Amino acid sequence: MKLSEIVQTLDLSVKTAPDHLDVEVTKGYISDMLSDVMGNAEEGSLWITIQKHQNIVAVAVMKSLAGIVLVKSREPDEDTVQKAEHEEVVILSTPMGAFELAGKLSNLGIMGD
Repeated sequence: MKLSEIVQTLDLSVKTAPDHLDVEVTKGYISDMLSDVMGNAEEGSLWITIQKHQNIVAVAVMKSLAGIVLVKSREPDEDTVQKAEHEEVVILSTPMGAFELAGKLSNLGIMGD
């Protein structure tokens, strides 16, 4: 499923790189530990987290993730926005918690491990 379809269906707020929503999301991954994401997330995954600092962008680039969703209405830090725009990494936000978002993604056919 395209990231743009997920954004529209789940009413996610696009915070960075709005021109890069045409990527295919292959899986979902939830973690707030960067080392866990680096070691286990697969390319094309949509990463769900509460982390909002600029290191999330580096991890997303390293793992070729489809994007990052900040839950619980978290907003990315300004330096995170700048880095994400430079690296063309999509950061999204939602008022939903991680569990609720994961359930909705599962209903759309996006599975995790």
